Amino acid sequence: MFKLEPRPQPSKFWGIASPLLALVITVVLGTLLFMALGKDPVKGLQVFFWEPVSSGSRIGELMVKATPLLIIALGLAVCFRSNVWNIGAEGQFVIGALVAGGVALLADRETSRFIVVAILAAGVLGGMAWAALTALLRDRFNANEILVSLMLVYVATLVLNYMVFGPWKDPAGYNFPQTKTFEAVTQVPRLVQGSRVSVGLLIALAGVAALWVFLFRTRAGFAQQVGGLAPAAARYAGFSSRKALWVALLVSGGAAGLAGALEVAGPIGQLTPYVPAGYGFAAIIVAFVGRLHPVGMVFSAILMSMFYIGGELAQSRLGLPKSLTGVFQGLLLFTLLACDTLMAYRIRFLPSVIAKAA
Repeated sequence: MFKLEPRPQPSKFWGIASPLLALVITVVLGTLLFMALGKDPVKGLQVFFWEPVSSGSRIGELMVKATPLLIIALGLAVCFRSNVWNIGAEGQFVIGALVAGGVALLADRETSRFIVVAILAAGVLGGMAWAALTALLRDRFNANEILVSLMLVYVATLVLNYMVFGPWKDPAGYNFPQTKTFEAVTQVPRLVQGSRVSVGLLIALAGVAALWVFLFRTRAGFAQQVGGLAPAAARYAGFSSRKALWVALLVSGGAAGLAGALEVAGPIGQLTPYVPAGYGFAAIIVAFVGRLHPVGMVFSAILMSMFYIGGELAQSRLGLPKSLTGVFQGLLLFTLLACDTLMAYRIRFLPSVIAKAA
């Protein structure tokens, strides 16, 4: 028998070890899941944890998946550290992609390569504008930002579908709901010839450094976190909790919009109904597994992208549904939440005699 005993202060050790333990438990549960499905668990785990890093080309694809996850997670970390619960990054991702795609459609073969800058800027502004709706409703009417941001995801998807099924539909696209393929000048520059890895990866890594400096080396970053966590203390210190709300949502929305722009001007190359890939929701897990720390989120983004690629391989090689990706993501999140209990509580084992008496 055992009981959970409150710790005098949160454990720093378990703050680091909890995600690792959660990953181990996820692997164990995944093994049992493969066995229940009648599949070889060794092959199942291989496609999730070995195949995505087994060659240079696959590592490149891993970076392609990790880039939007990391960029969105960096923005969400600002929100969550400010106690602002933006659950609608997927919608901001979609609107960023939509606005960026609109700019890309203006290009022709004679357009300058500098239009890429305009495309990315449009994505950022689109994401910020969509997040500003949540900020406005929370600021003026005290609406719950969780519900508002989440519901706006569905609105964003409907707007995207309207455009690709209607005004922006490619007339030469055999009636498929998609825009024409963007001109080559709109494509985000690639880092390596023959690879799909783009400069978006460098932007994501620059964002990691920028967020670290902002959160831990600037007064503004300190004010941002205090303004969200302790509004009364923030007001006493001269910080504005209202400003913290707007900054958090605009930064988060801008990051999600940038990720959307990088996707449509990079790997996708056009607008389709399949732009919403779930990155905005998966990035929430990336943020928390990475402990809302810029460096930690680099590793959790890579892990989450392994789940995406592993799910695709499991579908083609093992005949399993692609939804298995979501199962692994959910397992990791719930096991992390369970393991985080060890940060605030310690396990104390009780002698059997005392246990029976209790």
